[in-house]
Amino acid sequence: MAEHLSQSELDYPFKLLEYFNGFRVSKVIFSACELGVFDLLLRSQEPLSAQHVARELSTSVDGMERLLDALVGIEILEVETTDGTALYSSTDVANLYLAKGSGKSLHDMIIYQSQTIYPLWNNMADAVREGKNQNEKTFGLPPEDIFQAIYRSEEEKLKFMGLMNSSWVLDGHDIVTAFNLSCFQEIVDLGGCTGALAREMAKAYPSSSVTVFDLPQIVETAQKHFSQESNTVVFQSGDFFSGEIPPADLYVLARIIHDWPEEKCLTLLRKIYDTCKPGGGVLLVEALLFENRRGPVMAQIFSLNMLVQTEGRERPPSEYTRILNKSGFHNVQVCRTGKSYDAILAVR
Repeated sequence: MAEHLSQSELDYPFKLLEYFNGFRVSKVIFSACELGVFDLLLRSQEPLSAQHVARELSTSVDGMERLLDALVGIEILEVETTDGTALYSSTDVANLYLAKGSGKSLHDMIIYQSQTIYPLWNNMADAVREGKNQNEKTFGLPPEDIFQAIYRSEEEKLKFMGLMNSSWVLDGHDIVTAFNLSCFQEIVDLGGCTGALAREMAKAYPSSSVTVFDLPQIVETAQKHFSQESNTVVFQSGDFFSGEIPPADLYVLARIIHDWPEEKCLTLLRKIYDTCKPGGGVLLVEALLFENRRGPVMAQIFSLNMLVQTEGRERPPSEYTRILNKSGFHNVQVCRTGKSYDAILAVR
């Protein structure tokens, strides 16, 4: 910390205060999404006053004006004054990522962060003290069954699936093109959720067949609520821990391994190795720590999230390589995308 904070920080802690207020900045964005601010501004053909926005969204004028001004302050909205009235409009970034109507919307991710992750992080000190997730303290559910907590209601299941969908709408293309996977004819995305990553895979490799394998209730919800514009992706129900998995040339595990302790990861990877066709492989998608664990900051924060919500952790490439080798896989290749998630490919 000392080498990064200048002498001026000792005189007045600007950076520390920025960190302290980080949660408030998050809540400004979260609250605007939950209230529908960005959707209203996207639909509007002209800038709107705080009074107009408050009336449309059934909020107080004073509260909405403060929220809109804060959004201008963090450069998510723009404002102009006409005849003494402040008129607010969205930036291109807000229209693209924060409004529900956009094809690249992160709205579902934001709702999940606000309504599920945020309450969990209120118990971070207890998670660090106890070394276990805080599902019991936060939601009244046993810590041993993490997906009972994640899928604890239909609404919560939809929010989680929306989070996963948003992740792969944003990062999916970079993941599926991190390596040339065209040699794999049959690809199975284990725990593929809404099929968003699988659809990116099908677009990148049109000659390959792509299957999403997930729990029956997830497959049912995915087909009911999430767009399936590509009929090249097939959905199959099952449990990759307790049941059989379909044969394939390539298995994809995207944000799966980081949920679990090493022994459970080894059990799953050995099952995949035993089922995988000769010459086949496995593609892991995770946020990779540096080998010295000194970054990236986002991966470090994700690892804390694994502590507070699951039984797992984020890992550096060498740990994934060791686990894959221990499971029988070899020729491990690592690709850092420079974005939220990275890719690891290993062959049988």
